[in-house]
Amino acid sequence: MVGPRMEYPFFFTWTAQQAAKPVEMTGGEGAWFFTSDGGRWLDLGSLSYQVNVGHGNRRIVEAIKRQADALCLSSPSAVFPAKVALAEKLLAMAGPGYSKVFFTLSGAESNENAMKIARQVSGRYKMMSRYRSYHGASLGALSLTGDWRRVPFEPGIAGVVHVPDCYCDRCPFGKTLDTCQRECATHLGEVMRLEGPRSIAAVILEPVPGANGVLVPPPEYWPLVRKACDEEGALLIADEVLTGFGRTGKPFGFQHWDVTPDIITVAKGLASGYATIGAVIVHERVAKHFDAQVLACGLTYYAHPVACAAALETLAVYEDEGLYDNATRLGPVLRREVEAVAARLPGARPMVRGLGLLVALELEAPIERWARLSKELAARRLSLHVDGKRGTAIFAPPLCIGESEMVAGVRAFGDAAALAFGEA
Repeated sequence: MVGPRMEYPFFFTWTAQQAAKPVEMTGGEGAWFFTSDGGRWLDLGSLSYQVNVGHGNRRIVEAIKRQADALCLSSPSAVFPAKVALAEKLLAMAGPGYSKVFFTLSGAESNENAMKIARQVSGRYKMMSRYRSYHGASLGALSLTGDWRRVPFEPGIAGVVHVPDCYCDRCPFGKTLDTCQRECATHLGEVMRLEGPRSIAAVILEPVPGANGVLVPPPEYWPLVRKACDEEGALLIADEVLTGFGRTGKPFGFQHWDVTPDIITVAKGLASGYATIGAVIVHERVAKHFDAQVLACGLTYYAHPVACAAALETLAVYEDEGLYDNATRLGPVLRREVEAVAARLPGARPMVRGLGLLVALELEAPIERWARLSKELAARRLSLHVDGKRGTAIFAPPLCIGESEMVAGVRAFGDAAALAFGEA
């Protein structure tokens, strides 16, 4: 049993150690995970946004076992069936023109290596990202990150330029959707030119910034960014670590818009948390640079056999169980239910944003109110992403969740929020 005063011989992440409130997980099934005290938690956040196919999927577990029996480890340069098949599957999912995959162990490593590839191909060193962004916890990825997690490690790596966000509810340019000229996108191009003619190696963006508030861009945003990159000769990197593999209702988030990134980075949902693996998916126009030039990137556990097998089976589960379609179908239901919760809360009406099974509720309230919300949710065995610093609660349930259990979970959240914040 986990006790609140127990000490552990390891660090808890992103927290002061004495403030950690761990739970001891013992298993899970579908949209639920279980704890050692007999608790059964509804996972409305997919743990750290990665459990897209749900908990306890036996197909993936059995695929891991089979691969471990056949080939449990390999060298980075080795070839084996799961590695080849996974790369081919990812290229097919990305669409025409993509020709190479670089495997990693995490989202941070995917973004680190995408940056390395962009710098090598372009001969430039400057990178551009947004302030409300998160690209990973390694030093390079943190330098790309715009949010508070970057600050303790500044100055970070040289050459990173941050620009304002596609934050339509709180437009950094003081506009509304009806009055703006999509300055969030056109300003990005202006900053690229101000940084020096054709000096930016790449622009890296999450299709929908997730952990920073689910900032769904206007429809013209991504095409305008693509145009700016083309004019300045910069590469466009879509960070799909959180949004990839059905989270927004499509295999990749950028597929909601008529754009083709030069590089796509993935992790999290690639193996749905069942193994540690990520990937960098590279368009032919970029990949061809390394036909004769050395690719100065490498990892000891590159394309680990067990991780490749887990990812390959995970991708099959998405298709066989119709999980992309389920996310598309349930996305409007999730948003409707969260909006109903928002209507119950006092003061200025909270903002609700979302795409697919990724929905945020934003509310201005004292930090102690958010702390109470966390306690009320724990009492109800509800798990999701509550962030008092940003004033957001983010819903990202497994794509296998049923409509009735999702609706019941959001309504239970509403009861907890009414106690924490009061009712209108």
